[in-house]
Amino acid sequence: MAGRPRGVDDAVILRAAAEVMGRVGPAGLTLAAVAREVGLVPGTLIQRFGSKGGLLAALAQQSAKDADALPERVREEHDTALDALAALIVRWLASMDTPERFANHLAFLCMDLTDPQLYEPALAAHRAQRRAIETLLTEAFAAGELRAGTDVAALAGSVQAITAGAGLVWALERRGTLAQRLRHELHAVLSPHLPPGHDDDLEES
Repeated sequence: MAGRPRGVDDAVILRAAAEVMGRVGPAGLTLAAVAREVGLVPGTLIQRFGSKGGLLAALAQQSAKDADALPERVREEHDTALDALAALIVRWLASMDTPERFANHLAFLCMDLTDPQLYEPALAAHRAQRRAIETLLTEAFAAGELRAGTDVAALAGSVQAITAGAGLVWALERRGTLAQRLRHELHAVLSPHLPPGHDDDLEES
C-alpha cells in the first residue's frame, strides 16, 4: 500500500534549513526551528532526516546539487559569458548578504572541513563551482571577451579564490554590499585580460 503523501518536499525543508542557518548558525540550528519555518512538527523532520546531523548532511548534499544546476540557469539569463560569470558569483553568495549571515554560513563551512559526512559534498560543490567558472571563461575566450593568450585555467582558479576571499574581507570591512564587493573584485582580476574598450563592462552590468 502506498504511503501517505509527504505534503512538504524535502527541497522546501532544506531551503528553510538554509534560511535558519543564516540566522542562527549551525550551533543554533535545531530540528524544531526548521520545522517551525515550514509549519511542520519536529517529528516529521526526524522521520525524514533522522537527526540534526542527517539534516545537515542533506543540506550539504543539496548545496552540491545546486552548484551543478545553477550555472546553466544563470547563463540563459545573460547575453555574454562574462556577464553570466559576474551574476553567478553574486548568486552563489546571495544568502550571505549581511556580515552576520556570512559568519553563520562560514561556521557551517568550518564544519564541512572537519566532518567526513559533510566534507565530500562540500568538495563536490567546490569542484562544480570551479567547472562552472572555467566553462564560462572558456566561452568568453572563444567569443573574444578575453585577450589572446589568457590562461583560462589559471584565471579560473583566481576567480574562485577571490569569490571566497571577497566575502570575508567584506564582512570585516562592512563597506557597501556583498554583491558590489564581489563585482569589484572580479573586475580587478579580469581587467588585465579584457580587450581594449571592455574594461568597464563588468562593473556596469
